[in-house]
Amino acid sequence: EKLLLFGGAIQLAGTVKGRKAARHATSDWMRLEQQRGISVTSSVMQFPYRDCLVNLLDTPGHEDFSEDTYRTLTAVDSALMVIDCAKGVEERTVKLMDVCRLRDTPIMTFINKLDREGRPPIELLDEIERVLSIRTTPMTWPIGMGRDLVGVYHLIEDRIYVYTAAERGTRGENRTIDGLLSDEARDFLGDRAAVFIDEIELVRGASEPFALAEYLAGKQTPVFFGSAISNFGVEELLSAFVTHAPAPLPRAAIQRVVDAREPKLTGFVFKIQANMDPQHRDRIAFMRLCSGKYSRGMRLHHVRLAKEVRISDALTFMAAERQAADEAFAGDIIGLHNHGTINIGDTFTEGERLTFTGIPNFAPEMFRRAVLKDPLRMKQLAKGLEQLCEEGATQLFRPLRNNDLILGAIGQLQFDVVAFRLQDEYGVQCTFETIGVYTARWVYAEDDRKRAEFQSKAHDHLAIDHSDALVYLAPSRVNLELTLERWPAVKFSATREHLAT
Repeated sequence: EKLLLFGGAIQLAGTVKGRKAARHATSDWMRLEQQRGISVTSSVMQFPYRDCLVNLLDTPGHEDFSEDTYRTLTAVDSALMVIDCAKGVEERTVKLMDVCRLRDTPIMTFINKLDREGRPPIELLDEIERVLSIRTTPMTWPIGMGRDLVGVYHLIEDRIYVYTAAERGTRGENRTIDGLLSDEARDFLGDRAAVFIDEIELVRGASEPFALAEYLAGKQTPVFFGSAISNFGVEELLSAFVTHAPAPLPRAAIQRVVDAREPKLTGFVFKIQANMDPQHRDRIAFMRLCSGKYSRGMRLHHVRLAKEVRISDALTFMAAERQAADEAFAGDIIGLHNHGTINIGDTFTEGERLTFTGIPNFAPEMFRRAVLKDPLRMKQLAKGLEQLCEEGATQLFRPLRNNDLILGAIGQLQFDVVAFRLQDEYGVQCTFETIGVYTARWVYAEDDRKRAEFQSKAHDHLAIDHSDALVYLAPSRVNLELTLERWPAVKFSATREHLAT
C-alpha cells in the first residue's frame, strides 16, 4: 500500500484497520476483505518508480491465507519480507521462505512498526538468521523505538533520516542529516550521541557488508527499519529495491530455459481469480510474461490445448481497477479473460511448444468435509468448487471409498472464504465439518505393480484430487511414518508440480 503511494500510483493510501475504517486498502477488493479489513487474496498492481516499472504482487499478511499466496511467490523475481518488530519471525514467514528457497529468490527485509515498542534490533536480526537460515545485513538502523523513536541511520549513505509521522495517506517530508559524526548529527542525537555511535560501530563489526551477488543468490537479505503506517523508512527501502533487485530472470521450462530478453512472447498462468466483477461473474487468468512483448490483438499459442487464440482484451491491474493493456513486456503481469479454458500452469507462446515448471501444489494443512444444506444445489456446489479450485482458493479431494467432498486448505480463514464465496457468488449454503485427516501426500511409483498393490491395500485412505492425481490422506503423523516405512517403492510427495493438463 505504501509502496504504491511512494510510486505515485495512488494519491491517498487506504489503511488496513478493520470495520471502522472508511477507506479500505487499495489492494483489497473482495467484499469479504473489505468487511474484515484484511487481504485474503493476492492482488496484482503495477507502478512506476524512478526509471523502473515495478510489478507488485501483494499477498495476505495475516495468519490465515491460501495456497494462492505460495503460488504467487513462484511468479516473482524477488520478494519483500515484512517483519513485525514486536512479533519477530512468524510461523507463516517460515513457510513462505521455504517457497522462496525453491528458486533462491532474492529477499529484502523491512522490519515494521518501529513507532511501537518492539524487540531489540540485534535480537530480531539474530532470529531471522537462526530461524530462516539467511544471512542479514542491516542497511538502516533505528535510533530509538516506540515513543523514543527519533529516526534511522543509513549505514551505506552515512545519513540520518529524522522521524516525523506523516499525515495518513501522504508521503510526508523527512529531514535528513549527513554524516553520523557531524556536529549537526551530534546536536540532534544529544545525550544519546556517544552511545549510538558506539552501537553503530558494533553493528558494523558484527554484521557482514551488503554483497549484491549474495543478495541475488538468495543467501543474504538487506534489512531496513521503519514504520509503514507513518510512511517512515519506506522510500529508502523502495530506492534500494529498484537499485538492486533483479530485472526479469530466465525461467525454466521442461524443454529449455527461456531468457527474458528473447524477442518472442512466452508466459505462464499462475493464478485464476473468479468474479472480480460480481456483476459479470467473470474469471481472469493472471499470466506472467517470461519473454517478448505483448501487443493488443496478437495471436498466441495455447500450448496445452494446441490452439491459436487471439488476445484482444488483455488487462493490466491496479488491484480491482483494471484497464486494457496495449502492450506488456517480460516481467509484467497481464490478465486474460477466461471462459473455462485456461488452467493454472498453462503456457502461452508464439508457436513454440513449451511447458514452464516451478508452479507447485502444496499439501494442505487443514481438511474439512463439505456438507450441503440443500441437496438440490449439488450442481451449483460442484461448479463453485471447480472454479475455486482452479484459482487456488482451496483443494478438493474425492475419496475412493465414498462420495464425500473433502476440502484442503492452508488455514482456517480459507474455509471461511470458500463458504462466503459459495453463498455470495453461487447461491450455495455450505458448512464444513472436521474430518480425521492429518495431511496429504501425492502418490507416485515407477513400478505399476507396486502402485496397484498399494492402491489396493491403502484404498480407504486414498483420494483423487482436482487434476485426477492419486493422493494419500494420512489420518495421523504416526500412520504417515509407518506407511512411508512399509512402502519404500512408493514416493509420497508434499508438493506436486502443477503442470496444466
